[in-house]
Amino acid sequence: MSSNTVAEFAKERNTTPDTLLQQLKAAGVDKATAGDVLTEGDKQRLLTHLQASHGSGAKKITLTKKSTSEIKQADAAGRARTIQVEVRKKRTFVKREDTPAEVQANAESMAKAVQERATAQELVRREEEARHQVEQLRHQEEELAKERQEREERERREREAEERAAAYAAAEAAKVAEAKAAKEEVKREHAAEAAARATAQAEARAKAEAESKAKADEEASRAKDLDERRRKALAEAEAIRAMMAAPKKVLVAKKPEEPKKAAPAAAEAKKAAPAKDGAKPAAGANAGNGARPGKEVKSAKLSSSWSNDAAKKKEIKTRGDSSGGVAGRSNWRGGPRGGRRGGDRHEQQQQQAPEFRQLEISVPETITVAELAHKMAIKASEVIKVLMKMGQMVTINQPLDQDTAMIVVEEMGHTAKVAALDDPEAFTAEEVSNSEAEQLPRAPVVTVMGHVDHGKTSLLDYIRRTKVASGEAGGITQHIGAYHVKTPRGIITFLDTPGHEAFTAMRARGAKSTDIVILVAAADDGVMPQTKEAIKHAKAAGVPIVVAITKADKPEANPDRVKQELVVEEVLPEEYGGDSPFVAVSSKTGQGIDELLEQVLLQAEVLELKAPVDAAAKGIVIEAQLDKGRGTVATVLVQSGTLKVGDVVLAGQTYGRVRAMLDEDGKQTKEAGPSIPVEIQGLNEVPQAGDDFMVLSDERRAREIATYRAGKFRNTKLAKQQAAKLENMFAEMSAGDVQTLPIIIKADMQGSQEALAASLLKLSTDEIKVQLVYSGVGGISESDVNLALASKAIIIGFNVRADAQARKTAEGNDVDVRYYNIIYDAVDEVKAAMSGMLAPEKREEIIGMAEIRTVFVATKIGTIAGSYITQGHVTRNAHFRLLRDNVVIYTGEIESLRRMKDDVKEVKEGFECGIKLRNYNDIKEGDVLEVFEIKEIARTL
Repeated sequence: MSSNTVAEFAKERNTTPDTLLQQLKAAGVDKATAGDVLTEGDKQRLLTHLQASHGSGAKKITLTKKSTSEIKQADAAGRARTIQVEVRKKRTFVKREDTPAEVQANAESMAKAVQERATAQELVRREEEARHQVEQLRHQEEELAKERQEREERERREREAEERAAAYAAAEAAKVAEAKAAKEEVKREHAAEAAARATAQAEARAKAEAESKAKADEEASRAKDLDERRRKALAEAEAIRAMMAAPKKVLVAKKPEEPKKAAPAAAEAKKAAPAKDGAKPAAGANAGNGARPGKEVKSAKLSSSWSNDAAKKKEIKTRGDSSGGVAGRSNWRGGPRGGRRGGDRHEQQQQQAPEFRQLEISVPETITVAELAHKMAIKASEVIKVLMKMGQMVTINQPLDQDTAMIVVEEMGHTAKVAALDDPEAFTAEEVSNSEAEQLPRAPVVTVMGHVDHGKTSLLDYIRRTKVASGEAGGITQHIGAYHVKTPRGIITFLDTPGHEAFTAMRARGAKSTDIVILVAAADDGVMPQTKEAIKHAKAAGVPIVVAITKADKPEANPDRVKQELVVEEVLPEEYGGDSPFVAVSSKTGQGIDELLEQVLLQAEVLELKAPVDAAAKGIVIEAQLDKGRGTVATVLVQSGTLKVGDVVLAGQTYGRVRAMLDEDGKQTKEAGPSIPVEIQGLNEVPQAGDDFMVLSDERRAREIATYRAGKFRNTKLAKQQAAKLENMFAEMSAGDVQTLPIIIKADMQGSQEALAASLLKLSTDEIKVQLVYSGVGGISESDVNLALASKAIIIGFNVRADAQARKTAEGNDVDVRYYNIIYDAVDEVKAAMSGMLAPEKREEIIGMAEIRTVFVATKIGTIAGSYITQGHVTRNAHFRLLRDNVVIYTGEIESLRRMKDDVKEVKEGFECGIKLRNYNDIKEGDVLEVFEIKEIARTL
């Protein structure tokens, strides 16, 4: 109800305020005016008075019910709106037997009660409205504060943007000024170069005119000699032609019995010659029927020019005879004589069956069944039969590997040889051959090898007067570095290899491409595993070893110990009668550095290293990477010839034109001779580290060879996959229970990617294996993230980072991307992740023994063992073994544990308890319970 005063309450009751005041006064409520406020107690007292005065038996009651509710709904702007909903209900109850007066009195009393309840509800509604208004005010204040904060943030960003724009404008102005000055300098240099070029062109023009005049004289003399040779050749040809035209006595046979076997072939030759020249068939027929050779001398002369090649066309004639074509022509007259001649020819075919010709078949690394059959001039079904006898079910288009194809060729009776169709020298022998070029002395290529942290890079630092080690992550070398140093006695090229155990392949490549190996061993550490491995690589490559004992300035240094350990590894020093110089050096004080270089140059003089300079360049790819700004960058070591900017390079499955060339200091260079390492740009893809490279003159040929090599690699891989053996099927069937950890590797260098992939694949065990989904060189792109999302793999970035789009995609799809710059950190974390994937080891631990002294049987519970704890303790939900006469009867779990009618979790030694066994009741007095727990222990690789 909305009325709180006497006047409002009287209006709602349809009475006057004076009447209501009288009723209130009669009820004991002291109200004087119509504006006085009525409370709920006053209304209740008035209702009680009216019920007492009019009676409680009302015949008609009208109930009015009003309920208010709220609905919260968001508008178009996203703000919450509250909508109030009011529901009103009215019901009337009439008692038939009551008098009208009583009905009216009861109705009035009920109406009053309903009005009082409505008043209470109205108060609640008003309180809710007030609370809602307070919440709206607080929400508006929060929005105002948020807008004010956003406005301040926006103003701050605008100020920062203006400051950056001003700084950028200043920097751009400075750059423009510098560029303008540089342009002026370039113009001046160009003018000087143009003047020098004009002078050089004038000199070159004069020189060219002199050379052209000399060449013209030489050409004239050469033409004269050529005419003289041509006249002599024509005279010799005329003499030979006259000799060949003269009749020969050997054409007339005096004994007609001897050439019977060759008669059909001679008849065909005599018959074919007149037919070809338009002669009558009768002459050929007479000759074929045994006419005297003397009468057909003219025909014999006409056929002499091609009858000399009869031996070469023997197989073709034999096939023609078997098909009936030649026999039909010889039997063109028909009749008995012609038929007899045809019969003679058939008899001759039987005598001269098609003889087998042994062929020499070139077998490439992969070849299909159809291509192999075509090379042997047989049907493909014959090859398939041979392969089926060998136990291989193949189709006509299935590729075969080289070994299988060579076995098939040998089985068919032919000679198989390995084809070298992808060898560039087989295509371009004249272009890449350096045999005619002059061999000149070249600088030695020296590889520094040894164990990790033995001072290899620090030794090179002192030699080069640079700080290379300070830029390596963790102080270890993770790439192959190539440098050349100028000494008073000549140039030396150094290759710095990593010493970590993961870089075995890098050390092997370094030993392969070197002339001399400097074996580094620390005087305070001795010979370590990677030192022994470096010795094996050097001996396998057959290169001399110069031993550098580093850290000789330390107090704990012991060079004699290093010598003794190297003697065990068959590296003998010169003072012991060996051929390996030992030099104690220090990268801090410079001790022994000059002596070490002297020993290296002495070894180079003994080797007499030479290489052609004015020839096409050849060499090896030391390292390769994909740079975001420069594209494919490859570090190559030129071994012979001269590499120039603009040369067409073929390196493994890649090719390209050298667009730019940098030395190890990052400076532009135009050419690089033998034993000089450089960085080249311009290859179409990242080559494999260790690939040989060479310079070709034709870019189209380089592209064809690279494409062929790539296709051959795919075909070889496919052939190996299809040639699965039966013994591998069981391993594949059991591989379904093995867990896999899929990974994707992206690295900055080809060698680092190769070493990291090999190290992670070595972590595989019988229970969990590392699956290398993809590995490549370059930054992490969005396609790599999508591949990881599809294969559920983790991405490992080694010295690379993901771009903005790749990071956004990875964060939106929860793809795990890990970044590393030290290889053993990546290996350790992957190893830990694989250890977490291993199933834990379960071990049983006996915690107590209990003796059953009494057996209780409860109707609702079951059989309970009254036990005494003789050793350790017993816990609820533990496992047990039931022992009867020291024999295990049953193994199960404890269902409940009680002591003094209370459920307990544990009962210790020396106490009694009741034990309920789960799903087992066959127990007796004297049985013993051996209680144990099963603990799971984490496993590691």
